Amino acid sequence: MTLRFPSEIVVERFLPTVRAELAIELDERGLTQQEIADHLGVSQAAVSQYVGGDTPIEERFAEDDRFRATVETIADGFAAGTMDGYEALGELLALIRAFEDRGPICAVHEEEMPALDGIGCDLCVRGTDDAVEAERAALAAVRRASRRLANARGIATHIPNVGTNVGTAVPGATDETDVAAVPGRLQTVGSRVIVPADPEFGASQRVAETILAATSIDPETRGALNLATSDELLAAAREQGYDPLQFEAGYENREQRLRERFDKRGEVPRVIYHDGTFGIPPVTYVLGETATDAAERAIELLRQATEEA
Repeated sequence: MTLRFPSEIVVERFLPTVRAELAIELDERGLTQQEIADHLGVSQAAVSQYVGGDTPIEERFAEDDRFRATVETIADGFAAGTMDGYEALGELLALIRAFEDRGPICAVHEEEMPALDGIGCDLCVRGTDDAVEAERAALAAVRRASRRLANARGIATHIPNVGTNVGTAVPGATDETDVAAVPGRLQTVGSRVIVPADPEFGASQRVAETILAATSIDPETRGALNLATSDELLAAAREQGYDPLQFEAGYENREQRLRERFDKRGEVPRVIYHDGTFGIPPVTYVLGETATDAAERAIELLRQATEEA
């Protein structure tokens, strides 16, 4: 029996197909061949072959709806600057896992290694570790939110002196080690916003305690970020139908105090703020189901606040 590994199918058939399809999609979105080469980690000459249709593709991959959706998601993200190589790799690895689990990679593998056909091979069937998937989802949400904030127009003027952090908790979070956030926080350099590191669990205290207070009342509210408090930001929140909740700025027992305020209101507000105190600058927190949701809400608030300033 000739041995063929599923990884060989990935390298020899899946990888050329996905690169060729991505090159075509990115070309249609107006990227130069060198820009496409940089994204795909190949030469410009290789991109020319991909775009020219000179690379054989595996139709069983290319025609699969999951494949098409993943390629379009990555192409849109690359073209808009909202996705990096790390996130793209995550999308593709998830697709590979799905294709190996009774999917097209499995079908090609059985074709090239006939001894597997009909024996119910389950060498690549992994199952799902819910805890690991939840952690990956939280990290991905923070990564997306950070990038969207960093790319948002005019965001730098709303970053507090202490920096902005962005967080997402895993379901059932009980302490800050269950909350993914950005080590070092987002910081301003001139008019630019810098994301200093990839997200990690336990990388925030203040945003984490805000999220933990929120999720104790509403388990679906697991994301938050902080911005500098301003009259324009609060006015924008009210005009968009939010009722900002003011709370005391002190750090002592803040999580418990927020929990009590949320419980008294009977819901978790999407915007909460304080006006600062000695040694504590005024900060507004925007909350959502995830960090990504909170970031989208914050960007919309800032857009309106900037227009009205």
